[in-house]
Amino acid sequence: MNQNYPVIIIGAGPIGLAAAAHLIERHQDVRILESGTNAGAAIQDWGHIKLFSTWKYNIDAASRRLLETPTDTYAGDWEAPRETRLPSGADMVSEYLEPLAAHPALAPNISYGHRVTNITRIQADGKSVDKTRSAGRDESLFLVRTQTATGTEDLLGRAVIDASGTWNTPNPVGRSGIEAIGETQARSAGFITSSLPDPVGTDQEIFAGKTILVLGAGHSAANTLISLGHLRQQHPDTTILWGLRGVANPVKLYGGGAADELPARGQLGTSLRRFVENGDITILENLSVTSLESDDRLTVNIADGRNQVVDLLVPATGFRPNLGMLSELRLDLDAIVEAPRELGPLIDPEFHSCGTVTAHGERVLSHPEKNFYIVGMKSYGRAPTFLMATGYEQVRSIAASLAGDRAAADLVELELPETGVCSTDLGGSCDAPAVGEQAATCGTPEPAADSCCTTPEQANEPAPDSCCAPQPVTIGFATGTLHGHTELLGEPASR
Repeated sequence: MNQNYPVIIIGAGPIGLAAAAHLIERHQDVRILESGTNAGAAIQDWGHIKLFSTWKYNIDAASRRLLETPTDTYAGDWEAPRETRLPSGADMVSEYLEPLAAHPALAPNISYGHRVTNITRIQADGKSVDKTRSAGRDESLFLVRTQTATGTEDLLGRAVIDASGTWNTPNPVGRSGIEAIGETQARSAGFITSSLPDPVGTDQEIFAGKTILVLGAGHSAANTLISLGHLRQQHPDTTILWGLRGVANPVKLYGGGAADELPARGQLGTSLRRFVENGDITILENLSVTSLESDDRLTVNIADGRNQVVDLLVPATGFRPNLGMLSELRLDLDAIVEAPRELGPLIDPEFHSCGTVTAHGERVLSHPEKNFYIVGMKSYGRAPTFLMATGYEQVRSIAASLAGDRAAADLVELELPETGVCSTDLGGSCDAPAVGEQAATCGTPEPAADSCCTTPEQANEPAPDSCCAPQPVTIGFATGTLHGHTELLGEPASR
């Protein structure tokens, strides 16, 4: 009976659309709910950022088959971008996601402007199945409540795949995981920017000549700081402050040098170190923010009694999943990173990077709530090591399970380049961004037309078939503290 209802997919980003493509290929009905006005709406917010991985690793197999296969109503004339080219976020939307969302098999099933606020379960006759009710729960339907421009709408489905990402729920700038006093007012007043602004592009007038505090020590922070460094070369009156919540550790800040098995990650650190040593960027240690005061400028008050007055604060502090809309569902989450319990230890950023995460599918992603799955970036909870390729394998396995193909669901594989290349569907999670001057874009330089894997910097890029392209392996090189940095960091390798 439940087969008469669709699988509801939340989010029309690359992972959500891939889930739909795999389900359609297996003759399953789908309904896609997207809060934005177009496919890949969240990606457009960081469209200026380049992914670290080339197109080869950013196109889902089922989606590609759908785009390249002619039908009575579709010409099948989509041409995939060159595999060795690095896409920006804007490229991902215009060259891949928009054509995919416009496909006749998908377009009628996508509802834009539908923001999901609650998910619960309900019997087919309309009777309640709240979180406490167990009898008949597995056979009940899902009720998905959405907010639209015309009001509230309830939709019914036989399964739900939550691919909504984490872009809209950044971590606060306050200490210990909660907002600083006055943080909400500072955001409303415009003192706190987006997590990945474009200081050398569309946001240049906002940043030029200002005092800017970038808070965070990950690759989102590095991308912004390097862009600001280039901005300061054009506008020397720009002041760049780099706020760290702890003590500056060169291994953590600059990639560990020879101990980092990803050359591009070390190159990113080299570019960042140069700006710091040249005096373009000033590091502020132990910046534990207690409160923010919004006036003509923003005063940042710190736990040790210091305060810093700035014009703008960039919150490169990571993201977290929105679990509020799932409060009526029975979830089994890892207590540390808020990912599915079996996945949590595999992705904990204290010990792992994307290159050490093994392939995983429907069984690892399942919850006590039957036929409900969190996929993509949101499935990684607070961990920033998500792979686009990993997300595609997640939804392939889940689609097989929902279609009744248990063998295919359990046969999980993940092919990555030898460097453990990372990409993301929301930005800020590139585990191994750029080399050289391209570092600010979280990408690597395009290989020269006549070069074939000739430099260490190009080792992270697949070369043309006639060259020495790296062979796919099950997992990439180890880069987490459990696999290379433990001695340098002086931290125990245990969880």
